[in-house]
Order: sequence, then structure tokens, then C-alpha cells
Amino acid sequence: RPSGPMVLSAVTAALNSTGHDVLDIGIATTPTTEVAVQHGPAVGGIIITASHNPQQWNALKFLRGDGLFLSAADNAEVTKRLEAGDGHVGWDRLGHVALQAGADDLHLDAVCAVPWLDVAAIRARGLHVVVDAVEGAGGSIVPRLLERLGVRCTPLYCGLTGNFPHDPEPTPAHLKGLCDEVRRQGADLGVAVDPDADRLALVDGAGTALSEEMTLVLAADFLLGRTPAGSPGDLAVNLSTTGLIEKVAARHGRRVWRTPVGEANVVETILGKGCVLGGEGNGGVIYPAVHAGRDSLVGIAMLLQHLADRKASLAQLAAELPPVAMVKTKVEDPDFPSGDALVHRLEKLGPGEIDRRDGVKWTGADAWVHVRSSNTEPAVRIIAEAKDESAAVELINRVKQA
Repeated sequence: RPSGPMVLSAVTAALNSTGHDVLDIGIATTPTTEVAVQHGPAVGGIIITASHNPQQWNALKFLRGDGLFLSAADNAEVTKRLEAGDGHVGWDRLGHVALQAGADDLHLDAVCAVPWLDVAAIRARGLHVVVDAVEGAGGSIVPRLLERLGVRCTPLYCGLTGNFPHDPEPTPAHLKGLCDEVRRQGADLGVAVDPDADRLALVDGAGTALSEEMTLVLAADFLLGRTPAGSPGDLAVNLSTTGLIEKVAARHGRRVWRTPVGEANVVETILGKGCVLGGEGNGGVIYPAVHAGRDSLVGIAMLLQHLADRKASLAQLAAELPPVAMVKTKVEDPDFPSGDALVHRLEKLGPGEIDRRDGVKWTGADAWVHVRSSNTEPAVRIIAEAKDESAAVELINRVKQA
């Protein structure tokens, strides 16, 4: 982002002033930074990114020495230390800055070393992929991954300028340019990542954008199909992720663990339950064998291997899944019901299970609604999934008007 160099200077100065050395790995994706911290000498990491949020924003993501995001307890400790004092050191104990190359190579090597990857089979498919990196950090490493896998790549918005040509959240509504380019090129598919490349969305060969929910579902279908019976094979996803994930897991005789929304919650369950895969329906694929964080490169590798194994198109793989529709909206009403009042409102939808771990979720026989406070803005998010869009919209309207 245009503000990135300024924020980098501020972060570096702050760390040096408290006696800490800084390894600057340059422009790198969030998963790349996680891998670099996990396998490098650093005791932690800071990623300067506002993820999928609009260009005027910027922020910091903090990593522990194992490459994972800070836990709630870790965040409390950071706050405690900040409140205790400034921690500045004398001029003779200031930290230093060193540039460290090779983070992208480390990440690419980790992805390409997974045991299920068959580069020869992928190359034999002769696939052509268009990449929309929205001028973010994925603009170099994603095309490099495709090159390693023997895939013809047409880059779109891969210049690393930080000036987003469209809304950076990789959802179908924002991928018209990618859809058009896939059709114009006659490509087999398109892939889109958000600015820090921890989320992945897909476009089929007809230039039709798939719901971002489909990314994790297809990845799970592939990996569970490659996981031997008797080996760990459960999945972990958040409460707002599509119910298709349960259908895919059931097809392979596996279990899905649901968690509150938030990558850290999903990762905690993946590690605690020994899950083989997890993620979020926003296009986030977490494969702990590489690292326990959302990673678009892992998702791309899984998808390409799935296409090679099945000798099918992306549209054909998607068509094998039951048709569902998810509708997402938000309500900016400080008086919107919560707690017991919200439970009572959702119970009026009919027989179903109620989950109160993160807001309130009602799950019926063939539909569900999840109502929760946003973590990023003063609003209530309402997500519904049903057999078709009209049924999902009806559920949302009933929740709003009850």
C-alpha cells in the first residue's frame, strides 16, 4: 500500500529504539512471513497490512516465534507491557536493521515439498491460469508458484504497486476484470488473492466467479481424497463457513469441528484436534503440514493437483457439489437484539440447533443463519445459507423483522 513504507519506518524505529534488531524481508505475503518466522531466527514477526480492507487503511499483524498469530493471552501480555512503560534503551544499545532475502523461495520450497504434489501430472494438463493479485504482495510469488508447477500464467494486476485497481476483497462481485480476462485469454481458470495473499478465490474457464466459500470446499475434497483411512483427517472451520464442508467430510468419513470466527480460533482447533486441514469460508485454506495459517499458495497447489488427478475442469468439480446459496448482510443498529433475545428470535425460524459460542447460530435441516457482532466495524453481521438465494434472503428478512 502507498502508506507501507511510512509504517515500515515507524515500526522499525520503534523496535530499534527498544533494543531490538529487525530483519526486513521486503514485500512479502502474510503466509510467506509466517513461514519465514517459523523457520528463521526471529523471535516474532510483524506484517504491515490491512488485508482485504480498502486502500486508505493499514495495520499490523503480530506473529509469535512459531509463526502463529498472537493468542488472547499473548495480546494481554503485549498490552500489559505497553502500559508498564516505554522500554526505550540508550543510544549505545539501539537495535539494527538487516535486509534478508529469500523469504519467497523459502515459502515456495515449503509448498512444493508437500508429499501429494505431482508436478509432472500438473504440467501434463497444460493449464493456463490468469492471476489477479490486485497489485498486492502476491503479485510476484503467485506467478512464480505457477511457473514452478509447469502452468502457463497470465498476470493481471501483478505489478506490486500497492494501488488497488478494484475492491481488494476477493469476492465474485469484485472480480469482473479477472472474469473478462479469463474469457479473453481462453484460459482454463483464474485465481484471485487479496493484498496479503492469505485468501484465494476462483474463476472457472467460462469466466464465472465461484463463491469464495468454494475454495476451502474443493481443497478439502481433494486432500481428504488423498488421506489414507485411519490417518488423521478431520477438518476445522469457523461457524460462518458453508455447510458444504460437512457434506464433503461425510463423503470421506471425516468429522468437522466448528469454531468461533477468527483465524486464531480455527488454528487452535486444528492443532488441538490434530486436523489435517482447516480454514474459513472467505477463501482461507490452512494446511498445518506447511504452516498453520491461511495460505493462498497452498490452496492453488491443492486445486491444480485436484484438476490433474480428476482430469476435470473447475466447473465440473464445482458442479459435483450440492447447490446452495449464501447471503451475507450487516445491520448497523445498536439496539439489534443479542443474547437471549436473539436466541428467541432465531428459534422462531423453526426446529434446529442453537450455537451461542460466537453470537448466535441457528442450524435447521437444510439451512442455517449466523448472527454475530463484527470484529472490524460497529455492525451486526447476518449470514444465511439455504438451498437457493431466495430462501436465504427470506431467512435474513425473518431475522431482521421478527
